[in-house]
Amino acid sequence: MQKNKAIRAPLWLLVLVTLSGTLAMHMFVPALPDAATDLHASMGAMQMTISLYILGLAFGQLVYGPLSDGFGRRPLLLAGLSIYAVAGVAAAFAQNESTLVGARLFQALGGCAGLALGRAIVRDTAAGDSAVKDQALLNLIMMAGPGLAPLLGSFLALHFGWRAVFYVLVLLGVITLLSTWKLLPETGRPTGKVRPAVLAADYTSLLRSPSFLGYALGGGCATTAIYAFIAAAPFVITMDLHRPANEVGLYLALLIVGMSVGNAATRQLIGRYSLERLLIGGNAISVVAALLLLTLTLADQLHIISVTALMFVFSMGAGMASPAALTKGLNVDRHLVGSAAGLYGFTQMSVGAICTSLVGLGDNPALTAFTVLACTAILGQAGLWFGMKQDRRMAHNVLASDATTNHH
Repeated sequence: MQKNKAIRAPLWLLVLVTLSGTLAMHMFVPALPDAATDLHASMGAMQMTISLYILGLAFGQLVYGPLSDGFGRRPLLLAGLSIYAVAGVAAAFAQNESTLVGARLFQALGGCAGLALGRAIVRDTAAGDSAVKDQALLNLIMMAGPGLAPLLGSFLALHFGWRAVFYVLVLLGVITLLSTWKLLPETGRPTGKVRPAVLAADYTSLLRSPSFLGYALGGGCATTAIYAFIAAAPFVITMDLHRPANEVGLYLALLIVGMSVGNAATRQLIGRYSLERLLIGGNAISVVAALLLLTLTLADQLHIISVTALMFVFSMGAGMASPAALTKGLNVDRHLVGSAAGLYGFTQMSVGAICTSLVGLGDNPALTAFTVLACTAILGQAGLWFGMKQDRRMAHNVLASDATTNHH
């Protein structure tokens, strides 16, 4: 189906929309101790502002996706960005831990609109290679957020106090909201009907699609498995690699460079190689890098250069595979793009939350992190293979059915 380029949304605006949700995820992490002291709260309560945010991102996408199929992308995105901005104000002026935790939850529920709907809008308005290139950029933003956010959050908290983190997030939210209201047209074809039974049927249809499940699980693992290393990096770099804490942000920033290289490779190679080859090849690079990191850990041969280089390669593979997996997942059923985007995003955030929580197990951060990384990458490869196998089987069945019909 040919897309209407006349209504194509500005890509820079979709980047802003996606960034608003992901940047706030970990931007508050460096300010946790200061906020805990100021609000006389426990560190456990402050950690809730992170874990609840990730849960809000995961479950919120399940709602925005199908609602946007019924009511349209534009009104749902405006509503989500409004919630995001108001919740940011509440967090900035919070006087106790319960208010801050609640505000963070609503901030996530608003911010996740951009994650789900930005992808759906790309799918609405771009086709073929163009869609893959645009999805590659949005995936980079989604993965870059957790890597870049601590650097910015640390700077703001150090020089202006922990509340400055939320002032900046509110400013970003307001700019994005006004830009969306002014520049974003309706890109979907809303039905005007949203009933719980219909939503349940849509998700049931996707959950019964083996190819969608393969791409969602595989793409989720390829994209957010890296959260395991991001969560463990301060401990691995300082305790196992004996580097000063102020270098952590620099090494995490290199991961963003790796993702950028992977995304750029996908954008350049999509015209010469199939989506399937980029998908499997990209994630295979991540699998090899993760297994080498695990091997070096078991042999007690970790060094800052080898860890940095292999994590760069891992993130490059993730940057290659992620947009291809997303494009394949959203193409499973063109009538359920919004629902597919929401369920796909839920899977990604769930995988990220699980990987982040597993890193806390054991007393060897490096061993735990690289074990989680390797297992998740392998699971992702299996999911992607399975999705592709189901696609081939479905295509074969369609051809066989057409041949039978023509014969009769």
